[in-house]
Amino acid sequence: MGYEQEAFERLLVNVMNKRSLAAKYYSRYGSGEPFVLRYLRKHGTATPSQLASALRSSSGRISAVLASLEKKGFVTREVDAKDRRNILVSITEAGLEQSLKDRDEARSAICWIFTQMGERRTRDFVDLVTEFHVYMSICKPGEPRPTPEDIGKAFAGIDEERQTEADRVNGDEHE
Repeated sequence: MGYEQEAFERLLVNVMNKRSLAAKYYSRYGSGEPFVLRYLRKHGTATPSQLASALRSSSGRISAVLASLEKKGFVTREVDAKDRRNILVSITEAGLEQSLKDRDEARSAICWIFTQMGERRTRDFVDLVTEFHVYMSICKPGEPRPTPEDIGKAFAGIDEERQTEADRVNGDEHE
């Protein structure tokens, strides 16, 4: 077995299968209730269809998430005064507080992990994950492998993105 196959197997076991409780928590943070709260915190009022699109979820799933969030007092749903066919979802003060708490808890845990790894290994890790995600965005199962030109286009501008990230002052932008 080559290193590529061995790496693939280890990745499946350690990441894709979500062996750790922490991985399940971070996965949850990117979907469902935490995702909806974060989206509303960042974008303001939204329609259920906008939320479904952003979450890449069904309208039924969004409806269930919104019902749960509304029951907890984290969101409100109101008929759009401009177009009574639309429902507008807004985050409440309690929802905003919960979203910020979720963000801060996730950030604290990840920063602790990075502290354990040290600066050099953390920077290397982030660079490698970024590179991996760029390749994942252009290499799809069942499709022809990307050409050198496709790879060049995918990586074009990555240095500019890194500089933009470094220039940001508000940590909310990094979620």
